[in-house]
Amino acid sequence: MFNVDITGELVAFFAFAAIIIGGSVLMISLEKVVHMVISMAAAFLGLAGMYVLLDAEFVAFVQVLIYAGAVSILMIFGIMMTKHGGGDGQPARPLYEALVAVGALCLFGLFFYAIRTTEFPDAAPSAAVAEDNTMAIGELLFSGYIVPFELLSVLLTVAFIGAIALAKKGAD
Repeated sequence: MFNVDITGELVAFFAFAAIIIGGSVLMISLEKVVHMVISMAAAFLGLAGMYVLLDAEFVAFVQVLIYAGAVSILMIFGIMMTKHGGGDGQPARPLYEALVAVGALCLFGLFFYAIRTTEFPDAAPSAAVAEDNTMAIGELLFSGYIVPFELLSVLLTVAFIGAIALAKKGAD
């Protein structure tokens, strides 16, 4: 039915996809917040692996540095700085969980069928592809997008100060 060549890239794709899906499912189903952050970091690392498969090494490096590293550490600091009590657990609803699982499998099957039957056009070779994509991103970022870049740094600084103020207020 499907003519698929098993290559190392295909195996790596499915391994990274399993890491992303597993980390995402664990993120929403675990009880302890620290375990949730660790599973979220695993999903971020799997996504970085996908970027490597797409030959976007710079984006993969930024994914690991910013998301898997900094965001996870900031979330753990936020957890440590705030008060949180044990929440009341919801009663188990096996019928609801079974329906959700069946719905998720149906959605996966629909996506799989749609992707396998769609004929994607061949990508035209682009003359604008740089030899060193990191240098091209840097030149574009610091020439054409310097104002949004600086505004983003100010926004992140304000958000960080606001998070510290909220955590300090909640601790008192």
